[in-house]
Amino acid sequence: MFNKLSVGALILLLAACGAPRPRQAAPQTAEESAARPGSPPAGRAYRIDENRSELRILVYRAGPLARLGHNHVVVNRSLRGSANLAEAAGPCVFRVDVPVAAFVVDDAQARREEGVDFAADVPDEAKSGTLRNMLGASLLDGDEFPMITLNGVAVSAADDRPGAALSVSVAISIAGHESTIDVPISFQSDSRQLSATGSLELRQSALGLTPYSLMLGALQVQDAMTIKFDIVATAT
Repeated sequence: MFNKLSVGALILLLAACGAPRPRQAAPQTAEESAARPGSPPAGRAYRIDENRSELRILVYRAGPLARLGHNHVVVNRSLRGSANLAEAAGPCVFRVDVPVAAFVVDDAQARREEGVDFAADVPDEAKSGTLRNMLGASLLDGDEFPMITLNGVAVSAADDRPGAALSVSVAISIAGHESTIDVPISFQSDSRQLSATGSLELRQSALGLTPYSLMLGALQVQDAMTIKFDIVATAT
């Protein structure tokens, strides 16, 4: 494991290095967000199933001394939130809340599933140290910003067939930093549930973040990260 390296590399987990973090009101829950003035007309409502949903982040080592570090898998299986699917042709509005304290660094099963790049064993002490640094005030600051939020609206669809790919503009709020990215999603829905899955490569610099490095870059984290998600929501 990278120990201190990985915490600087998580695209969805870090604020800009050295940037001051403004204090802000506690984020709304998914239910409070849905009730805000100006929300779109009600459609079919769904709630995220925490037992069947997952966010996964793959972090890669880099630099001349990369052999001294590890690639990492960071998983969150406690996603919360809701979606509203318009009855007629129209957008699917959603919100996902990601509890910071629920992240797990280098889950053994997840590492096995990700193959040869994550085959090396990572000591338990290194895992706990990485997580502790990640949640600390100098990085994610979990005490002040306990929730990462993602809000999105589908902006286009290839066609109306089940499983058609969508491109969604997603607003990300993390540790006081705001960014917006376009995310490709494979989407399916019926009257009982909907599912959204996808994978994308995302650069820290695209979010205004700086990849972590040591010893003048001899040991560092790649700018490019892989984000994977599998979200299931059931009708309310």
